[in-house]
Amino acid sequence: EILETETGFINGSTVNTEELMKLQPDVVFYSASRKELGETLRKAGFPAVAISVNKWEYNCIETLNHWISLLGQMFPENDKAKIVEEYSTKVYDLVQSRVSTIPEAERERAFFLFQYSETNLQTSGKLFFGQWWADAIGVKNVAEELSTDNSVSVNMEQIYAWNPSLIFITNFTTADADALYNNTVGTYDWSAIDAVINQRVYKMPLGMYYWFPPCSDCPLALQWMAKHLYPDLFTDIDMDKEIKDYFQKFYGVTLSDEDLHTLYNPPAESAM
Repeated sequence: EILETETGFINGSTVNTEELMKLQPDVVFYSASRKELGETLRKAGFPAVAISVNKWEYNCIETLNHWISLLGQMFPENDKAKIVEEYSTKVYDLVQSRVSTIPEAERERAFFLFQYSETNLQTSGKLFFGQWWADAIGVKNVAEELSTDNSVSVNMEQIYAWNPSLIFITNFTTADADALYNNTVGTYDWSAIDAVINQRVYKMPLGMYYWFPPCSDCPLALQWMAKHLYPDLFTDIDMDKEIKDYFQKFYGVTLSDEDLHTLYNPPAESAM
């Protein structure tokens, strides 16, 4: 049904309020970064609610909890807000309790490959989601020295100097681990990087949404990353079971083994 949804009210980022009015929405959600759009929607008579991805300093779990809390106020008949916060907080505290014992000198050095093409190589510095994930799972973000807000462009010389021990590839690029192992993109050469030498390049899964920015799967992403990095600390966590149980409990969706395989191995066409 979603493929048949009327989308004529928007072209790129431009919203046609007259077309939107034809849908008779009870509420319109928009990005908090687009204040002018919010004003336009309200002037047109829409009840408009802003949703922010960085109000909570790129803390993905806190952002999720605030989102669900807001939705819980708007839709009080839904009882998910409390159980989402309880579960996400429990997962965060569990991961923190275990990774906090890792000595600084033994922590992995992570690089987040945010976007990647022949002409574009971007990562997360200190002021983006990668830094929060790194802190949450007990690793060092090798690009922490970069203070640009949001994603930031880098070059291979910087990456050679950082020499990360592991690399996470987001879903904002079509590239996967093989693209780095085989140097199939542009003229980039990753062969001297420790993460590539040791085959420790991981494409992030795709569930309800990408697992790099805040999304309703954040607690799962946190466990998946922690278990990949420090498997000996998380032997009691069965990710297949955790994901299936989560989807059933929070979404009412029963995942098959085939669904799980696709979640772990998102197709290139799913990238933005």
